[in-house]
Amino acid sequence: MEVILTQDVTGLGYKNDTVKVKAGYGRNYLIPTGVALIANEPNKRKVAEDIRQAAHKAAKLKQDAETLAAKIGELTIEIGTKAGETGRIFGAVTALQVSDALKAKGFEVDRKKISFKEQPKELGTYTALLDLHKEVKHNIQVKVVAE
Repeated sequence: MEVILTQDVTGLGYKNDTVKVKAGYGRNYLIPTGVALIANEPNKRKVAEDIRQAAHKAAKLKQDAETLAAKIGELTIEIGTKAGETGRIFGAVTALQVSDALKAKGFEVDRKKISFKEQPKELGTYTALLDLHKEVKHNIQVKVVAE
């Protein structure tokens, strides 16, 4: 079944993308929650017109994302957490903690746009991926230290 996404869905696609999903997932979750529309001709025409009108806004959003990525640069964020003697931390470092640390440095990044390549469970340095825009991804280093 083909659907048109009305908002970004992690692991599936971005707003206005046409994606193929299993029929049950589309009918029972995506469409009833308003996350997607059935990809029929009237909806495709409507989305094409919306995309055409929003092209200028999209270019500005991409430019803003590129500017933010350039400002962040090779930033390393340090997050303190409680850890055992073996270096294993209690709990895990989350995207919310990274988002708050970025906010403290003056960068506004939504926690939903942050993901880890490897979930931090021990002290050390990890790479976090910032999904700033559909075409702009940026990596930062997250250093997990003991408090």
